[in-house]
Amino acid sequence: MLNFIKKNIALIWAKNHVKGSGSFKQNAVKDQEDLLRALVRTAEKTLFGRTHQFENIKNIQDFQNQVQVGDYEDLKPYIEKVKKGQRQILWTETPEYFAKTSGTTSGAKYIPISKEGMPYQLNAARSALFHYIAQKNNADFVAGKMIFLQGSPKLEEINGIKTGRLSGIVAHHIPTYLQKNRLPSEKTNLIEDWETKVDEIVKETEKENMTLISGIPPWLIMYFEKLIERNGKKITELFPNLQLIITGGVNYEPYREKMSELLGKPVDTLQTFPASEGFFAFQDDFEKEGLLLLTNHGIFYEFIPLDQYGKPNAQRLTLKEIELHKDYALILTTNSGLWAYSIGDVVRFISKDPYRILVSGRTKHFTSAFGEHVIAFEVEEALKATVEKFPAQITEFHLAPQVNPTQGLPYHEWFIEFEKEPESLENFRNNLDAEMRKRNSYYDDLISGKILQPLIITNLKRNAFQDYAKSEGKLGGQNKIPRLANDRKIADFLEKLKK
Repeated sequence: MLNFIKKNIALIWAKNHVKGSGSFKQNAVKDQEDLLRALVRTAEKTLFGRTHQFENIKNIQDFQNQVQVGDYEDLKPYIEKVKKGQRQILWTETPEYFAKTSGTTSGAKYIPISKEGMPYQLNAARSALFHYIAQKNNADFVAGKMIFLQGSPKLEEINGIKTGRLSGIVAHHIPTYLQKNRLPSEKTNLIEDWETKVDEIVKETEKENMTLISGIPPWLIMYFEKLIERNGKKITELFPNLQLIITGGVNYEPYREKMSELLGKPVDTLQTFPASEGFFAFQDDFEKEGLLLLTNHGIFYEFIPLDQYGKPNAQRLTLKEIELHKDYALILTTNSGLWAYSIGDVVRFISKDPYRILVSGRTKHFTSAFGEHVIAFEVEEALKATVEKFPAQITEFHLAPQVNPTQGLPYHEWFIEFEKEPESLENFRNNLDAEMRKRNSYYDDLISGKILQPLIITNLKRNAFQDYAKSEGKLGGQNKIPRLANDRKIADFLEKLKK
């Protein structure tokens, strides 16, 4: 009876929420303009606001003239002041949290989350679930156990500011009515070593009535494989009431076939786009492609055409100026004190009514050793088309240029870990190259002009990518291995693991 009541309450809440959310989808452009003015006015007397003359900013053009696009390195001097306990630096109040993330050039990054910003993170996650429940007219999962594969909830303090991984911070805000159904236990969640942690999660969950499982695809796959190895059953045999998989962090499509194989039967999937800097989008319509951009969640968005990114005087477009099916670097201004911040993600709009996006890559993850500027969306779509024609199951892949081969022309080298290899790897390779040439005219020109030879596939041993992640201390959590590179750093390691 209690579960029946919980499910019906969830349905009522969900339908009321979705019904009330229509206005932000229709008023996105105006909401964004109003939001920027409010953010600037609020932060006028902060150190950043005074330095950039916020008192003179009246509109979007003024803001773009006064505040240059920057990354973490540009904001780092301000963040260091906040870490030392100084006030009124980037935002009016001291951050409630620092979300600690792994950086490349900057080492660890400390992303501020304000008291105003944290509720938007939580409300976006709740809204995603409500949209799912309302559209499917099904809230059965609330009666079972739920697991969120995440980092440790253990938080440190820097001058009174609680600091940890975003997923660990969010763990402290799980609603009371969900805590009883949530796994793993706190003891297991605090384990730092990822492999040990997943082993314990398997033991804790294998006999439970799991109805919702959430995490980024590579680590969901690791968890599922360990469950299957230990129990000899597909995931939906182990968890017959499993209703929903929630994913985020990377594009789900390249993992879809592998996930389907592990699951055994279809399970609903809810795709999201969260980050330490904010929760940007989620799948709101399960009949259509794309993620709904959250335009009233404390974040003002700008978009730089990818072919202009990093160049002087690059265009900074707002929602009303974007075009469909073009790639843009995503720029954020937030109610946690990030100003014209380049997060490094690339998005592509596929709808304006409402604004829906695909995450098409990373600004720093591309292959352009020969001027071709191949991005993640192109390689993922080419691989998807090839797998449809020449069936295979792919665990993970990485693309790197080979500029100085021992013989022959340079080439793109694809390092692929197959769960199930295609019948003919040569046919698979030829088709993949043809699909890449369709999607990137510069690559096609390089092949036609005999500058490059067609791509080469290096077939990797099982768990090659896990071995690489472990070698870098990046196994588990929200860590993601770049799928594209402009150098051979990852390739040189993977080369040792070829079949």
